[in-house]
Amino acid sequence: MAHPASARDEPRGPFAREHTPKGLTQLEDLDRGLVALGTAEGTFLSWRLLASEVSGATETGQAGPAWRVIRDGEEIATVSDVTSYLDLGGHAEARYTVTPVRSGVAGEASAPAPVHADGFFDIPLVRPADGVTPVGEAFTYSANDASVADVDGDGRYELIVKWDPSNSKDVSQVGYTGEVFVDTYTLEGELLNRISLGKNVRAGAHYTQFLAYDFDGDGRSELMMKTAPGTSSATYRNGDLVEESTITLPRGDVRAGVSHDDDYRMSNDDFRAHLTEMFLSWHERDEVVSGQWPATLEEAWGTEVRHDYPLSPDAAAELTDYFIDVYAPSRSGNNRLWNFEGFIVDGPEYLTVFDGETGAELETIPYKPGRGDDGLLWGDYAMSRIEPGNRVDRFLSGVAYLDGAQPSAVFARGYYTRSTLVAYDWDGKRLKERWYVDSGHAPLTNPFNDGPHGRDGTDPEFGTLTTQGFHSLSAADVDADGKHEIVYGSATIDHDGSLLYSSFAEMPPQSAQPGEQARLGHGDAMHVTDIDPARPGLEIFTVHEGGAYAPYGYALRGAADGEILYGDYTGRDTGRGMIGDVDPTVPGLETWATRLRAADGAELGAATGLGTNMSIRWAGDLTTQIVNGSGDAVPTIDDRQRGTLLRAEGTRTNNGTKGNPALVADILGDWREELLVRTTDSAAMRVYVSTEETPHQLATLMHDPQYRAEVARQQTTYNQPSYTGWHLGTGMDFSAVPVLTHEVVPRAPKVHDRPGRGKDEVQVKATPGIAWYVDGERVTHPSGKVRVGATAEIVAVPTAWYRIADGATSAWTVALTR
Repeated sequence: MAHPASARDEPRGPFAREHTPKGLTQLEDLDRGLVALGTAEGTFLSWRLLASEVSGATETGQAGPAWRVIRDGEEIATVSDVTSYLDLGGHAEARYTVTPVRSGVAGEASAPAPVHADGFFDIPLVRPADGVTPVGEAFTYSANDASVADVDGDGRYELIVKWDPSNSKDVSQVGYTGEVFVDTYTLEGELLNRISLGKNVRAGAHYTQFLAYDFDGDGRSELMMKTAPGTSSATYRNGDLVEESTITLPRGDVRAGVSHDDDYRMSNDDFRAHLTEMFLSWHERDEVVSGQWPATLEEAWGTEVRHDYPLSPDAAAELTDYFIDVYAPSRSGNNRLWNFEGFIVDGPEYLTVFDGETGAELETIPYKPGRGDDGLLWGDYAMSRIEPGNRVDRFLSGVAYLDGAQPSAVFARGYYTRSTLVAYDWDGKRLKERWYVDSGHAPLTNPFNDGPHGRDGTDPEFGTLTTQGFHSLSAADVDADGKHEIVYGSATIDHDGSLLYSSFAEMPPQSAQPGEQARLGHGDAMHVTDIDPARPGLEIFTVHEGGAYAPYGYALRGAADGEILYGDYTGRDTGRGMIGDVDPTVPGLETWATRLRAADGAELGAATGLGTNMSIRWAGDLTTQIVNGSGDAVPTIDDRQRGTLLRAEGTRTNNGTKGNPALVADILGDWREELLVRTTDSAAMRVYVSTEETPHQLATLMHDPQYRAEVARQQTTYNQPSYTGWHLGTGMDFSAVPVLTHEVVPRAPKVHDRPGRGKDEVQVKATPGIAWYVDGERVTHPSGKVRVGATAEIVAVPTAWYRIADGATSAWTVALTR
């Protein structure tokens, strides 16, 4: 047994320093994430391998420590190259820990994990009270989109839940909605804080995009989202409200008379007054004065001019009635503007940063860009469906490592016509704009009768962004420069905010515009990862809704330059599409929209039975499964080869036909993803964890920068799966998975052999990334000297984010003369 030269058992001097390699991407300092679940065969244990522990690749996964599995204080197994274990002798009252072991040296044990006997666990939720709209319509609340983040810095995720009222609306739907609430809970169900967005933020999938992430690198996540006058936050402790406050209104707004009592929700009378006011100033609009738009409203509507301009208040009111009762219905029978109410097309808009743990406001700034108007310039009155407040209120959000090291927040507004994105960095005190992208408005010849889609915006660089955006976006390093780009549907923004490319293609002979170059255009589903591992780089699979006016109904493109690798013209709105390894006999990931195709484009037949709402990595063999079930159907996890693997009885998905789980992400346990779905009464969020044994070991997917950013983005609008920045599927090359640890070479220890004196010593050199052990005890003395007996076992163990270099010696056995 070694005898340390000092009685102190904590490292001192150079041996006390925690060394972190330079150039690391900021990732969460997560705990072991051990979970224990009861199964018919025994107790299944699953835990995390951290990216900071990976030392290389094996034939079946990534290399890391061995693992000691402890039940009720006694070791029951040691396993290697896997991060799961089935305890055939387990019982419902057992408690488990797992300890990493490197070179025979045990690391820190995990927190004890109880057994979830049902094979899942519930996180209790506190449902908001029911409500009534200003027109007397009652509504209730259901748990909707969710995210996870470590808000208190303890290495465990907390759950962030958006509550949707039963009267939430699409931006094309009229009517009042209830308020939106965003809660933060521990995994045990303790409510930490609740953010109430207030009456001036409408409820619906397109309106509230919340980001939960540690943006400033202090180990505690923040929350960012769009807010308005009336937004407040409340802090809870042990179930009790301890503090509640409204956000800080900007000084300019306060001077202008804005208050938290303001109500910008529009009644139908308000809408009529709004139109009248807009018509009164028609003659003053720049577009009218310049001749871009018709000089009179009657000309714009194709009717006889009967009024003099400037309009009198009576004339403007008369034209308002004509517009609502005559002109609008003549364009479409769906234009029932006499029912138009509940929209918010006026008033201040903000972006607020909240403390993730307490919900306290950290900063509020004006939302960029503001709406500008009610959608007139955005094309909301121009098409046959007249929909004020539609295109102008389409929002997206995401997280991206734009500098390759620190996360930035990205917020977007608009994508059918004017398309904007803004990136912010948060330093713990202030938001700093990194860059701003704006296509400019798509110029209209007549704001009441024109086709604004597919028309360039006014900006010389970003004008082609219009109509290219989707109901989601992704952050991925498409050009292998170590920095994330923003994949904005059919276009991509480079990490520095410049336009990398905007994808166009020639319209086929059977289309509406044969031979013309046209945008690939807008679509509802997008997937970005290494779909085809035989091809360098990442790929993008998208579906498109342009029908006869889009060159493709679906397409696979090279992510680096947008090159179309394969696709089909469909001539119709191709509304859904998905990717995944659903056929392990075919290399790469398969894609499907109208038909199933291989990564190289080979036809594989009909995509029969393959859903398109959400995927999940659930099985142990690296294949992809599909989450099915929308509306009142029971959610299921289905495998194309093996059928249904899970029925999530007593739960429901969200967002109508979209059938989105609250979240699919690797939030605990091994590298596979968990399924989070609300219980039917929204009393809890139910977490399902795969208990299928797997021979594969990978670091938690949350330590892949693209995947982690994608999980934060998953809640935005039309929820899309989260993907790694490398190929994940059967037959994958594990050596191609990035290893984030840094190599270190230990220096050989010195031996001080003093025969007959009883003062033999070994001396090790303090080395960044190395913890030294002599005969199983850590070296703590600043000199690095340790007294030893006749023999000594000396081991160099890499610390977090380091690995022993290939071929380097890390263990020595020395014999000394007695």
